[in-house]
Amino acid sequence: IHLRLSLSIHFVSPLSHNLIDAYTNMSIKTSNSPTASGDSSSKAQTDVEMARPLVNGIHHAEHSSTPRAAASPHNRTVTSPSNTITSTNTHEHDNSKAAHSKVVSSCLLYSFCSVSMVLTNKSLASSYNHLTDGDLNILLVVFQAIVAVICVEICKFMKWVEYPDFNLRTARMWAPVNVLFCLMLFTGMMSLQYNSVPMVTIFKNVTNILVTVGDYYCFGQVPEMLVIVAFGVMLSGAIAAAWNDISVSPQGLFWMAANCFSTAGYVLYLKFATKNVKLSKFGMVFYNNVLCTFFLLPAAIGMGQVTSFLQTPAIHTADYFMKNAFAGFVGFFLNFASLTCVAATGPTTYAIIGSLNKVPVAILGYILFDNIITAETWFFISVSMCGGFLYSYAKIQAGRKKALHQHPNDENEK
Repeated sequence: IHLRLSLSIHFVSPLSHNLIDAYTNMSIKTSNSPTASGDSSSKAQTDVEMARPLVNGIHHAEHSSTPRAAASPHNRTVTSPSNTITSTNTHEHDNSKAAHSKVVSSCLLYSFCSVSMVLTNKSLASSYNHLTDGDLNILLVVFQAIVAVICVEICKFMKWVEYPDFNLRTARMWAPVNVLFCLMLFTGMMSLQYNSVPMVTIFKNVTNILVTVGDYYCFGQVPEMLVIVAFGVMLSGAIAAAWNDISVSPQGLFWMAANCFSTAGYVLYLKFATKNVKLSKFGMVFYNNVLCTFFLLPAAIGMGQVTSFLQTPAIHTADYFMKNAFAGFVGFFLNFASLTCVAATGPTTYAIIGSLNKVPVAILGYILFDNIITAETWFFISVSMCGGFLYSYAKIQAGRKKALHQHPNDENEK
């Protein structure tokens, strides 16, 4: 009887006075029973007297502006277990959707900035390379890194972003990223010197496979079978497109292999650095460009590019400097987008997006710069797009399986 009264107090408080009266009558009957003892009657009456203030307090709390929980310390909120599970699953589902949106947005931003940077540099090369003795590729990277440092420092000065001031300990931790980046640039230029462009394209697809293997051994990321099939499709497409231009020399093979390993090392260490170096993304952009300038400026001087620039007044124009400034501005966002993309997706997806960026670059180059696209190039574009779609489908399916494994209750409710 006492348990029923307590439950009624918690859940059916409008009937509380009727229940307490019924409890009182029952207690009186119990006390008049020949088998009831005096102690039992006294206990029942005491329980009634103890319960009546509680009921009155609850009844008063219902008609007051204060929450019911404040009416009595004995009042408890009872939550259904099913409601708790549903709420938890809904919260986790929202987090999953937010993470998915972050992945998609970081990939799109990286692709947009990468394509924009390539087209800007192509505009610079097509407009001014014929005026200089040799190219100024390394010096252009230095110019753009300096502009990116200025941009991120302005953001810090305006209090839009926060990151610590330069210190050597953090620089030493971040330096391998820039060392590998410089090696990637240098070996890339040397491989183009000893190999045809189609051969370089083939080896770039081999680099994606190296990145996937490194992702597995370094970060435990097991590739799906469809991902491996997508790699095979893209590699076979590149080989087929370059079939008439396949030629290998010992020097070309050496520089291409060096470029493959330095590129894979750069991407993998970039993932490691974004996870272990305690910096904000803007702090990483700052250190990346400062160290890039530190390493590449001596290389540009040693290769004679600074001298060539200073001795060519024809390129000392406002247009040249404006295009370099714009490229540096895009490079600032490209740094941020690259770091975000690697952190959100992983080295393998980052490498695949870098390879697929060649498709819009080729098409936009045809539209903007009247570049000739051969039948082999169109074939490569088609196969690359098929491989990219297959890779995207594999990642979507893997994401669905992972979500189903983590939230099986959602599927049961459906």
